[in-house]
Amino acid sequence: MHELFLNLDVTFMQNAIPTFAKALWLTLHLSFFGILFSVLLGFLIALAQYYKLRFFTALMQGYIELSRNTPLLIQLFFLYYGLTQIGFHLSGYACALIGVVFLGGSYMAESFRAGLESVGKIQLESARSLGLNEWQLIAFVVLPQSLMVSLPSIAANAIFLLKETSVVSAIALADVLYVTKDLIGSYYKTNETLLLLVLCYLVVLLPLSILFSLLERHYKRFV
Repeated sequence: MHELFLNLDVTFMQNAIPTFAKALWLTLHLSFFGILFSVLLGFLIALAQYYKLRFFTALMQGYIELSRNTPLLIQLFFLYYGLTQIGFHLSGYACALIGVVFLGGSYMAESFRAGLESVGKIQLESARSLGLNEWQLIAFVVLPQSLMVSLPSIAANAIFLLKETSVVSAIALADVLYVTKDLIGSYYKTNETLLLLVLCYLVVLLPLSILFSLLERHYKRFV
């Protein structure tokens, strides 16, 4: 291990940092909006299931099963290559974003559903007896309590989605994995390039994990 670090081409790594930084920005941009829209979609689906909206419940359950039981890579191929065959032309970034949201929405929906179902019926009846309407019930009773239960799962899903963005290189998006394969193929600096790849993910995932841990501790004080 010591010899490995001694033999690293530091000059190559320094020159490659700007390329990785640009690729990392794409990964972060895609991950941020992918996770944000996944949370919104998942919450809406969980609400539809919670209130047992007959048509939407069956439809959303079908979506969840389809999303969770097909790999993101296959979904991306369908969006990027399959839709082209029927006249829909989407950019690589649009396909990647839709794919991440399509996958993430189902996982987030299950996380929110578990939280919503943890709220006791007695609390709901008590809130209604105080005159709260359904929107106030969701905002002031259901959502705060369900979030305490859902947060660990939501955090795990967010980290999972960020790591899953690595497959978007398959549709020619220049993310960090795409850049890694390109540099290795061009310069044969495998150790140096893979080390930069690992550092890129650590720089993003480690602070995110710490942030979610702090949020969980914060909410546990109210349990």
